[in-house]
Amino acid sequence: MLYYLFNYLKTNFNLSGAGAFQYITFRVTLALLLSLVISLLLGKRLVQYLQKKQIGEVIRTLGLAGENLKKGTPTMGGLIILSAIIIPTLLFAQVNNVYIWLMLLCTVWLGLIGFLDDYIKVFKKNKEGLAGKFKVMGQVGLGLIIGLTLYFNNDVVVSRELMNAKLSTGEHVAKNHQERVTKDGHRFTDVKTPITTIPFVKNHEFNYSKLISWIPGAEKFTWVLYVIVVIIIITAVSNGANLTDGLDGLATGVSAVIGMCLGVFAYVSGNIQFAEYLNVMYIPNLGELSIFIAAFVGACVGFLWYNAFPAQVFMGDTGSLALGGIIASLAFIVRKELLIPIFCGIFLVENLSVVLQVSYFKYTKKKYGEGRRIFLMSPLHHHYQKLGYHESKIAVRFWIVTIMCAAFAIATLKIR
Repeated sequence: MLYYLFNYLKTNFNLSGAGAFQYITFRVTLALLLSLVISLLLGKRLVQYLQKKQIGEVIRTLGLAGENLKKGTPTMGGLIILSAIIIPTLLFAQVNNVYIWLMLLCTVWLGLIGFLDDYIKVFKKNKEGLAGKFKVMGQVGLGLIIGLTLYFNNDVVVSRELMNAKLSTGEHVAKNHQERVTKDGHRFTDVKTPITTIPFVKNHEFNYSKLISWIPGAEKFTWVLYVIVVIIIITAVSNGANLTDGLDGLATGVSAVIGMCLGVFAYVSGNIQFAEYLNVMYIPNLGELSIFIAAFVGACVGFLWYNAFPAQVFMGDTGSLALGGIIASLAFIVRKELLIPIFCGIFLVENLSVVLQVSYFKYTKKKYGEGRRIFLMSPLHHHYQKLGYHESKIAVRFWIVTIMCAAFAIATLKIR
């Protein structure tokens, strides 16, 4: 909103300094700072309010060290994160940008689902919270919206070189497309295309249409395949973040690092000079997304002020479901969803540890009459707690692993 206000003041009154709001880097900095301020100020007030109302976390008895000390710790702190993301984005971003309103929708959508789950647990005294089928329905609904919008919206385009006036399978020139010619005579235009980034291959791109190209005439149904992939990944990453949120500061710190990684991808792909230099796909109008990502990172870092060990507040499902969904949606927008197993490695491992533990237990119970376990406890962070590691050490080491994964994911831009 402030972007439009200062643009009006600059255009009509030539207000000195108003032009600074035209620069994305300036607005990114403001969004980051404001999200930190909101997290710190709102966090203090919310923690005091939740303590006063005795809105505390219901802790299950798992036999873990220090779990009794967590009983009564205020929950639903995800409201801090959501506020610190939404407010700076509305103030500093161009809200008519398709990527911005899509991410705002994602934040509110999953935040509401998580809030309902926390509300049922805290106020209705139901430890199970919102039924799993309703969570999945909400995640599937969001996946449908994200997938259909990214595939069909005419503002979601990629700049492609026109080689002998030919486009790849499933591609067509976008409506209201813009053409540009480089100094060496290469022609580029905006196209609608079902491509994404794939690491370690020469052209660095993968076309979803190729998965079904062996079926005659099936390319026109590529959108169905794409939407299914979006739904599966958003659901998986959202649940992965939810599972990771089991130690003080763990999910928050991991999400902040992943957010910074996605910020690099968004800035590079949204800047025509960097995209050409690194030889990666240029996505017009993507740079505006950097403001949302800055607010996201600032919200996570600011929340750590109260969520680091010993936590004064837990984010609850209000925060964890939203964090995972935001990360997955951002990955699709910047067309880096195939890199999710790398930069979301912690979420992946946490998910797999639960799946392996449950599957192996059922298999051995059926075969031997007694269930056996791979890990002392799942998700994986609880396994290390059972081994005697302090939760702060586990959280920090998981952060370090995430930093390594994020750095490797960024390096794949040039590893071909």
